Amino acid sequence: MGSTEHSLRHAKVPAADGIQLHVVEAGPADGRPVFLLHGFPEFWYGWRHQIGPLADSGFRVLAPDQRGYADSDRPAPVSAYNLDALAADIAALIRSTGRPNAAVVGHDWGGIVGWWLALRHPELVERLAVLNAPHPIAFRRHLRTSPGQMLRSWYMFALQIPWLPEADLRRRNWRGLAEGLRSTSRAGAFNDEDLDRYRRAWSQPGAITGMIHWYRAAMRHAPAAPAEIRVSVPTLVIWGARDRFIDRRLAAKSVDLCDRGRLEMIEEATHWVQHEEPARVNRLLIDFLRNGAAAG
Repeated sequence: MGSTEHSLRHAKVPAADGIQLHVVEAGPADGRPVFLLHGFPEFWYGWRHQIGPLADSGFRVLAPDQRGYADSDRPAPVSAYNLDALAADIAALIRSTGRPNAAVVGHDWGGIVGWWLALRHPELVERLAVLNAPHPIAFRRHLRTSPGQMLRSWYMFALQIPWLPEADLRRRNWRGLAEGLRSTSRAGAFNDEDLDRYRRAWSQPGAITGMIHWYRAAMRHAPAAPAEIRVSVPTLVIWGARDRFIDRRLAAKSVDLCDRGRLEMIEEATHWVQHEEPARVNRLLIDFLRNGAAAG
């Protein structure tokens, strides 16, 4: 990290539904707030390459463990992980900054939350950056018509089974999850120390069930599509083209649903683009957060 871990500030912050989220903060307290939203199976540490450079650029960086993950609260019902609730958490965190809005950056599931927040609460999102996560409506449409994407999404259906996925993922010190990260990323993206950090987060009591409940709620408690499906806030989509999970065509389809959107396709990167190309991703993010969708 550009800023050392010793300069990080840790706090529990009230979110939606009476729960609290663990939030890591860096950068000047009076800087423009930027929220970094992780995906599955990560936690705030998934932004370790971005937090320092963004903070050193003058932004107030806030990276939460989203509900169910690591050191944040994890409500028991599957329904508590529906997309409206996940977006409401981040809306509450934005309001807690005392600023009228904030920039939101999301990867994977964090990107889905970012899209949904921009649709449901555009007044709270100054600008949106999404890494390898499709616009939820574009994804729903594509999934219905693309057998290839259906095959790529097989794990989403497997995770619907009660308790068995949790038991399987815990086996042999989380070997499946750890190997999954390494086998779908470029060599060196996740080192042994990184995976030890992830294992500790996954081992928190009830964490793996909370993490999987995101997928269960997506199928069992999906919210209705909003009346307006176009994203009005300035939006940057950064996409690792070698994503094993998501059809690259969804990157352009997602930007097509943005009034002020731009796509940066990184051909040599995978789904884990911010780990593999941190310098390039950081430059794109800093330029966009400073200058908006027209930035190059």
